[in-house]
Amino acid sequence: MATIQKFEDLEIWQLARILSKDIFVLSQTTNLLKDFPLKDQMNRSSGSIMDNIAEGFGRGSRLEFIQFLSISTGSADELKSQLYRCFDKEYISKENFEDLYEKTNAIYKKINGFIKYLNSSVVKGTKFKERVVTKNNGKQ
Repeated sequence: MATIQKFEDLEIWQLARILSKDIFVLSQTTNLLKDFPLKDQMNRSSGSIMDNIAEGFGRGSRLEFIQFLSISTGSADELKSQLYRCFDKEYISKENFEDLYEKTNAIYKKINGFIKYLNSSVVKGTKFKERVVTKNNGKQ
C-alpha cells in the first residue's frame, strides 16, 4: 500500500467531497432552497465531513487525526438527521432521500473502518516521527 502524501488522496475525503457537492445541488434545485436554515445546516454538515478529514490529516498526529475523523462521523450523523428533516418536509423524494442517506452512511462506515485501522497502527504520525523518547521522558 502506498503512503498517502496529501488528504486529497484519501478515498474517504473524495467521497465526502462528492457528497458535499450532491447536497449543494440539492439545496439549489429543490424547495430546500427556500428553507435557508436547513439548507445552510446541510451544506455546513456535509462540508464538515470533508473538512475535518483534511484538518485531521494535516495535524500530522495519528491520535489527532483519529479525533478529527471522529468529528467527521458526528457530522455524517448530523447530515443523516437533516436528510430526515428534508424528507419529512417533502423537499425530496423517498428515492432521493434513500440515495443520499446511503451515500452518507457509506462514508460514515468507511471513516469508522479507517479509525479502526489507525487505532491498530503503531505509526505515530509525522508530528512525532523525529521525537526521541528519553529514559524518564524528561521528568526529574
